[in-house]
Amino acid sequence: MVMSKPSARAAARTPRTASFVPVVQREIERMIGSGGLSGGSRVNESALAVKLGMSRGPVREACRTLEQLGLLRSALNRGFFVREIGTKEAIDIYEVRAGLFATAGRLAAAIISAQQLAVLDELVARMDEAIDASDIASFYPLNNEMHRQLIACSDNSKLIELFPALEAELLLFRRRGLVLPGSMRASNDEHRSIVDALRHGDGPTAGRLMERHILAGKARFLRTLDDKPA
Repeated sequence: MVMSKPSARAAARTPRTASFVPVVQREIERMIGSGGLSGGSRVNESALAVKLGMSRGPVREACRTLEQLGLLRSALNRGFFVREIGTKEAIDIYEVRAGLFATAGRLAAAIISAQQLAVLDELVARMDEAIDASDIASFYPLNNEMHRQLIACSDNSKLIELFPALEAELLLFRRRGLVLPGSMRASNDEHRSIVDALRHGDGPTAGRLMERHILAGKARFLRTLDDKPA
C-alpha cells in the first residue's frame, strides 16, 4: 500500500500552531497581570481563541505550558483556572527570587554587552513613559520583560531555566504591590540604579541592588496586606 504524502497545509499545521503558543501565553499572562483574570478564574479558551484569531489548539497548549510553570491549574472536564497562591508561598518565592537576582547581577556585570545595556535602557525609558501616563497596563509587561532581560544577561543556563516558574507564580501578587501610590516610580528608579551598576561593571553593587529590588517588591506586597480593611 502506498502512503499518500501529507498536504502542505497539514505539514505546516504543527509548526504554525507552535508559533502561536508564545503569543497566547503572553496574552494570558497580560490578562492576569492587568487584573483581567484573577485567582480562581477560569480561562475561557474559546473566547480567547476568537479574540486572537486562531484555533483552540494553541490556546490549549499555552494553558498546559502555564500549568507546568505553576500559573494555571487544570480541572477534569472543566478546563484551566488561574492558580491561587497563599501569602506564605508568595513570601517564600520572593526570598528565592531575591537570591537568584543577586547572583544574576554579580554575573551579568562582568559580561554584559553594549547591546544588552541598550535594551535595558530602552525598557527603563518606556516604563518612565508608562508611569507618566499612569498606565499600569503598559508598565506591568515592560517590568516583566526587564526582569527577564536582567536574568538573561547573567548567561547562566540554570538561572535562566529556574526563573520563569518563579516569575509566573508571582504575577497576581506583584501587580498588587505596583498599584500602591509611587510604587511604579520607585520600582523603575531601582531598575535605573541596577543598569548603572551593570554599565560600570560593578558586580557587588549590581548584585546587592538586584537583591534589594526584589525584597522591595516583597515589602510593597506586604503593604497591600496591611492596607486591607478589617
